[in-house]
Amino acid sequence: MQMETNVLIPFFTIFIQLMATHVKPQIIESQLNFLSCPATDPALNYRPVIGIVSHPGDGASGRLNNSSDVSYIAASYVKFAEMAGARVIPIIYTEPPEIINQKLNLVNGIIFTGGWSKKGLYFEVVKGIFEKVLEKNDAGEHFPLLAICLGFELLTMIISKDNNILEEFSASHQASTVQFVENIKFEGTVFGRFSPELLKKMSTHCLVMQNHRVRSHDRFFFPFVALPFLYIIFVWYITRKASSK
Repeated sequence: MQMETNVLIPFFTIFIQLMATHVKPQIIESQLNFLSCPATDPALNYRPVIGIVSHPGDGASGRLNNSSDVSYIAASYVKFAEMAGARVIPIIYTEPPEIINQKLNLVNGIIFTGGWSKKGLYFEVVKGIFEKVLEKNDAGEHFPLLAICLGFELLTMIISKDNNILEEFSASHQASTVQFVENIKFEGTVFGRFSPELLKKMSTHCLVMQNHRVRSHDRFFFPFVALPFLYIIFVWYITRKASSK
């Protein structure tokens, strides 16, 4: 048995060497000029930079700092951007306008966070940044803006030019279905990653969590003349009766 093993191993080694010598790689002619990719420039960093606008307050209901000019960015927004491969630059809303404009020229996109402030300096700064975002996109630069919770509320107020367009209603920790707009295309949206089975179940099963305190009225989403250029409605759901507060 030992002798057979000693004979087989050299034979197997010789066989592999012969195969390596005589077998040619299967490369078609059109691939001959594309055998390697160009090296990236080591002086460049290809990870996008996202600016996150700070929100008034210390993030701890004043327990850390009660100053009127203090602001914060919740760590969850930073981690959210970093998990997608981005780097983050904080845009402090109390900074001088020229500093904010300099930072806007250094980033590839903006995040408006959640919060509570809807007036004063914060509102004006958010409005100014939104106008810059529009300018960049109108000039042909791909410059996305992600508005979350309060951020989306502020956009609604800014675009409609109506600071009273939001009304209170009850949707706290509420599960719901959602209805998709007919013939809508999901390519390039978050829904494009959902399976057809999941999309169907979202319309028939309470799989979506609603946790809101305000909503915008139909008078904004349907008759508003600027809507087609800035908003594409994908889903809607029936809410409870508006709050009487």
